Amino acid sequence: MILEERDYHIVPGRMGDFLKAYETLGLDIQKRFLGTFIGHFVTEIGELNHVVALWRYESMAEREAKRKDMMAHAPWQDYLAAIKGMIQSQQTRILAPTALSPMK
Repeated sequence: MILEERDYHIVPGRMGDFLKAYETLGLDIQKRFLGTFIGHFVTEIGELNHVVALWRYESMAEREAKRKDMMAHAPWQDYLAAIKGMIQSQQTRILAPTALSPMK
């Protein structure tokens, strides 16, 4: 099992637009194509204009195959066009649980 952490820094003043577009155009597509949706979070204290999404997969191979299928889906491309210019930067990390983690 792996977790994918997708970390977005949103252009100041565009957080509401980004969240609305994701809610109405992006999330249902991702739920259809990707792994298990763990959650979607914003920062309240510390670094602002920051969104984190967490997804669970059984393996890197599963992640790669599912993301490839999603990228070929025309409505996903429409979502990407809708959020163009809203993301200042993005970082993606793959997290593997240790023996201490309840998620294995």
